[in-house]
Amino acid sequence: MPDDTRFEYLEHTADAKFRAYGRTIEEAFENAAFAMFNVMIATDNVRETESKKIEITSADMDGLLVDWLSELLYLFDAEQVVFGKFAVERIKENNGEYSLSGSASGEPIDLARHEFDTEVKAVTYNELKIEEMPNGWMVQVVVDT
Repeated sequence: MPDDTRFEYLEHTADAKFRAYGRTIEEAFENAAFAMFNVMIATDNVRETESKKIEITSADMDGLLVDWLSELLYLFDAEQVVFGKFAVERIKENNGEYSLSGSASGEPIDLARHEFDTEVKAVTYNELKIEEMPNGWMVQVVVDT
């Protein structure tokens, strides 16, 4: 992981591709969510007026990452909420399944304040990577824009 780097964007022909980093796997998942929302909106303007609790379970770690980001995208679309802060309290494996307990904080969309950039339609498994590195974790994600 590059020093103090939360995420970086990579070249991709049609979609948005990024790598997110963290000292822990939880922090890498948090930074992946932050990177995805930064594709869509300038998160600097997002106030933390409400929080959504997220509990998900998946068959593997790749699925857990896709499900985490997809749930955030669903909440954005269905509840018209933008997020600017993400907290993954725990990722654990139990009997071959992986679970995540976390939350996202943000506020209802306000078109007068929130400047939208690129629409993210879906999170994909294309070029998805989760790697433990000497000084932390890296996750790579491609989102369909």
